[in-house]
Amino acid sequence: MNENELILGPRIPNELWQKERERFLIPTILMVTAAVLLLISIFLPYWKLTLFAPQYPGGLKAQLYVNRAAGDIEELDILNHYIGMKSMKEAAPLERTLSIALIVGVVLLTVAAIYVHSPVAVFLTIPAILFPAFFLGDLYYWLRNFGTNLDPNAPLNSVEPFVPPLIGDSTIAQFKTTAQWEIGLYLSIIASILIIAGLYFHRKAYKPLIEARIKNE
Repeated sequence: MNENELILGPRIPNELWQKERERFLIPTILMVTAAVLLLISIFLPYWKLTLFAPQYPGGLKAQLYVNRAAGDIEELDILNHYIGMKSMKEAAPLERTLSIALIVGVVLLTVAAIYVHSPVAVFLTIPAILFPAFFLGDLYYWLRNFGTNLDPNAPLNSVEPFVPPLIGDSTIAQFKTTAQWEIGLYLSIIASILIIAGLYFHRKAYKPLIEARIKNE
């Protein structure tokens, strides 16, 4: 095998393509679907926090997208000020700036993996597979950073440092909070699962071709 074949893998013989087309289409369909879902997730919320308080019986909501926060941000920032927490607008400035470009890059790598008929495809898809975990890890970092670095001179400085949950209910002072994963995050998780399944069928489809190519040398 030459250098190009080592990276891109062997070509599919026309006869084999006509005879076993489904074998090669399955990984392609799975990875294309994953790429589309990940791209769509850019426009959808990934995470939501709802805060309940006596003065806000309907709750205050903050929805996080990959590049912005939406909802009752101003009202929540006012409450955050009283307990000494920084403004939500200060969170993740680098991530918010680069997120869309990075996701588009990850999508392009996933699409590129479709045209690679070798184990190199695994490395091209790793960023997409790990993306949901990266988002949750980065979110946890900022939740912890904001919740444990409270201003000691705040009006309500009796509030102990805390870490809001990634998912589920918690109580902060007299406020109850509920954190939920939103559709954008679920789409990215489904995309990861589809890519892993796609890699399984990718290996089944192309490993015999690689072995046959090596054997015939």
